[in-house]
Amino acid sequence: MPRFTVHIRDEWLAVPCRDTTNPIRWLGQEALKRYIKNKPDNGGITAVKDTRFVVRRCQGLGLLDADDTIEDVLEDNDFVEIAIEGDTMSPDFIPCEPGVSHLTAAYKEPGEYLSLDGSSLTSTDLVNLGRGLYKIKLTPEAEKKVVQSRDLLDTIVKENKVVYGITTGFGKFARTVIPVSKLKELQENLVRSHSAGVGNPLSPERTRMLLALRINVLAKGHSGISLETLHAMIQAFNASCLSFVPEKGTVGASGDLAPLSHLALGLMGEGKMWSPKSGWADAKYVLEAHGLKPISLKPKEGLALINGTQMITSLGAEAVERAQSIAQQADIIAALTLEVLKGTTKAFDSDIHILRPHPGQIEVAQRFRSLLDSDHHPSQIAESHRFCDRVQDAYTMRCCPQVHGVTNDTIKFVQNIINTEINSATDNPMVFAERGETISGGNFHGEYPAKALDFLAIAVHELASISERRIERLCNPSLSELPAFLVNEGGLNSGFMIAHCTAAALVSENKVLCHPSSVDSLSTSAATEDHVSMGGWAARKALRVIEHVEQVLAIELLAACQGIEFLRPLRTTTPLEKVYELVRSVVKPWIKDRFMSPDIEAIHRLLLDQKVWNVAKPYIDKYQTEYIPESRPVSPTAFSLEPPASPRKRVRHE
Repeated sequence: MPRFTVHIRDEWLAVPCRDTTNPIRWLGQEALKRYIKNKPDNGGITAVKDTRFVVRRCQGLGLLDADDTIEDVLEDNDFVEIAIEGDTMSPDFIPCEPGVSHLTAAYKEPGEYLSLDGSSLTSTDLVNLGRGLYKIKLTPEAEKKVVQSRDLLDTIVKENKVVYGITTGFGKFARTVIPVSKLKELQENLVRSHSAGVGNPLSPERTRMLLALRINVLAKGHSGISLETLHAMIQAFNASCLSFVPEKGTVGASGDLAPLSHLALGLMGEGKMWSPKSGWADAKYVLEAHGLKPISLKPKEGLALINGTQMITSLGAEAVERAQSIAQQADIIAALTLEVLKGTTKAFDSDIHILRPHPGQIEVAQRFRSLLDSDHHPSQIAESHRFCDRVQDAYTMRCCPQVHGVTNDTIKFVQNIINTEINSATDNPMVFAERGETISGGNFHGEYPAKALDFLAIAVHELASISERRIERLCNPSLSELPAFLVNEGGLNSGFMIAHCTAAALVSENKVLCHPSSVDSLSTSAATEDHVSMGGWAARKALRVIEHVEQVLAIELLAACQGIEFLRPLRTTTPLEKVYELVRSVVKPWIKDRFMSPDIEAIHRLLLDQKVWNVAKPYIDKYQTEYIPESRPVSPTAFSLEPPASPRKRVRHE
């Protein structure tokens, strides 16, 4: 028999429906009858038939017409909300909007699987799992390790051995031995009491990443989780049943206890959960609607679910992937700005950079050479100022390889740490089935990813800092030789005046956000956990810094393309013209003042989707492959992407 899960005020009700040709009005009235049945005062409702209400889907909050038949607008197990006239929205009801991105709105159940073994997951894989591109399953080898680890724990319990977290309390209560009859209650109490986070929930994408990463760590076979519980977690992931995980509350040691407890709480059928089908609803109803049962914790399983650095690391994986994406595209945007400001290509000569052979610096200089005026890609704009009297450019253009370069090298450093952390066992105690023992240690401490993500924020911020200065040069007529604020009829029109202010504001915010969180530590758990990493905030603020960087560079790209309009009919190089065409496919030229925020958002979306990089990358790759590196003595740490500029290659400002 079809049934529907209905939310009224502070309660969720299961309403069976024998006849789905009934109208939506019938469903609402039937739910109201069930709601008032157990209320001493009928919930303040005097007569169901006289009560005015609206019915809407929980997911998307779409209103349903009271006269439509149920079978025409709902599917079996759908979730709906009844809003009674005169009520405000129930504080117990969480609409789907918080943290739900355009990716979630367009979610489609994936058909492909990614196999997890606890050893080979990458930050790219994890972000793709967050985006809902794959379901997951365990490798046979991982399942075998999990079973062996659990067998050892079951033996410990049967033999009444005293082992931390298995037959004892936690933290300050580590010396308190718990009777076997209460070991299940011990684990459940742990999860419930530690679910003490606050703030907005993680987005479904980020919660998917968190759940996938915890599954991957458990798959290593050193946590003592049972295969039954691990399979239940995988089923919840594959159905996209995602717990309500507040973003605040972790100090990053002993692991991310609060957020991981909230993750486990939903899997236990308590608290809230989200799915594409239900939106936010009580966890037990969401699981039931997808044919899943709440997990029942065995000895040590609560601890296995909540002790680790997966909150820091999963957010860190997103941060490092987005950082890499925007760093690549920053080179392209800066090259376009240099063209508009009639800068020189001479500062990117390979002979200069081979003398200071940092890999990132050499890589950025090579990208600039591949995009700017050369025999490979001539530029009419560059030709127009070939014999001008300027000798060199401002640092914001000339020093891009040095500034952008260290950002690139930092990203690679951080990515290595994050990828190591992704495949690390980080809970406590560790279970060593091959040795037949458990050992307490400190792998849960989040100092590694915390320090790395603080470093990442500082390095990536510099892309916005230097970009904002280039925006100033584009908007300032005394520096650009372009109309003030890149618009005609200045005074009547303000052009990019406040867009530049926005960029300056974001850069200023970043200066505060770049203060390292990991330099702080507060003793917790009655001085048992007396040094912590504060890695959760390091990860969250790194993401905020990176988002600001993306937005500043979106403004620079808009400004550079607007500058191109004033240099027509001259054309830039082929790859940069392709970038210009991409921008103009979503944002038209600025003829007179108009609402600007949608333009910035549209370009930000291009950057998030890596479309600027995808347009330019074929030209960068082709340029690189058409040069054969020469043999010459260089530092053993250096690498050259091409030979030095030949005498025939043209440079500006000579």
